[in-house]
Amino acid sequence: MPKIVDHDERRLELVDATWRIIARQGLEGATMREIALEAGFANGALKPYFPTKDTLLEFAFSHVFNRTNRRIAEVTAGKAGLDALRAFCLEVLPLDEERVNEARIVIPFWQKAVNDPRKADIHRQSMEEWVAGLRRCLAEARDAGDVRTAVDDSLLARQLLNMLLGAQIEAALAPDGAQDFGHAAQLEGYLELLRN
Repeated sequence: MPKIVDHDERRLELVDATWRIIARQGLEGATMREIALEAGFANGALKPYFPTKDTLLEFAFSHVFNRTNRRIAEVTAGKAGLDALRAFCLEVLPLDEERVNEARIVIPFWQKAVNDPRKADIHRQSMEEWVAGLRRCLAEARDAGDVRTAVDDSLLARQLLNMLLGAQIEAALAPDGAQDFGHAAQLEGYLELLRN
């Protein structure tokens, strides 16, 4: 009887292998041959799933984004306002090794997106989704009287997004083992400013 192959599972195995290689060797070290070897596949076995490294990088970015969104949905369920906003941001911040490795996938994607309109559009749509979520939380917090700053929620959401993305860059570029950048405390300081 022929072996049944779960193609979605194989794609995720390849994405996981890509993460490990990028975390260790950077994007340039993540050749299709190295990815196949890391995942335990023959080199040619990648082609049906990802014809090029670019298609693999796009899938990896989307996978990281969707995974983060699932975590956000879980931690914000039943919360509103500042509690939901805090939980949202804590899931994006690179506060552990897993999320630092996610940032190491995102940054090479951004590098490619500079000159690739398709990747730039994927990034733009993803960030607009996050901005909408941040604005929703801010509006709830404002309605509850917890956000009193005169600064418009659209500007606040963009500031928060830039803070989150900057934290990812800082963590991804840090030496191995460095993980405590004070990001959680910086977030708390920012949230406190919203009350004034």
